[in-house]
Amino acid sequence: MTTLNTDLFLLLAAPHTPPPMVLAAAIALAEVAILAVPLLLVTGWLRGRPAWRQAALEACLAAAVALGLAQLAGLIFPHNRPFMDGIAHAWVAHAPDASFPSDHLTLLWSVALSLCLHPATRRAGVGLALLGVPMAWARIYIGVHYPADMAGALLIGAIGACVARQLGALPALVCPPAERVYRSLFRPLIQRGWVRE
Repeated sequence: MTTLNTDLFLLLAAPHTPPPMVLAAAIALAEVAILAVPLLLVTGWLRGRPAWRQAALEACLAAAVALGLAQLAGLIFPHNRPFMDGIAHAWVAHAPDASFPSDHLTLLWSVALSLCLHPATRRAGVGLALLGVPMAWARIYIGVHYPADMAGALLIGAIGACVARQLGALPALVCPPAERVYRSLFRPLIQRGWVRE
């Protein structure tokens, strides 16, 4: 498995002198694309209906569960990053910590898969999940992750989404008081029709 992981990495990683445009795109995907997660959840809350808001809270729970599991996996299965192993150059500054699984992709895929479990948010979830594919490639390309780190992130993200779905009563309980606070804080914007009540 380690040989396959390394072989796949070498196939996908940036060459010694990567094309500047490809490298710039990879860095943007690897570092900035993760902002789609909070942007989607906040926009969904502000513009969505109650079903969207409850699904967004459940997605936040899925992310918390998945990131906790990812930390545990990193302790149980410690693995160097490619640049730590000396087989690649890191094209962005990164701490020399455990590589498995990718926290970025664990967060993105746990939220995306959680949203996919609800009819009201399924389209947004699919779009976010698909964004994870080029983002996963980018984090391999810039030398900070192995392909197995991405597979681990997908698996742990799916577990987080399933656990959050089983605990769906918790977001359902939190949603009404959260909406009351939201309406209180955003009343002027709601009255102007800029955001949904």
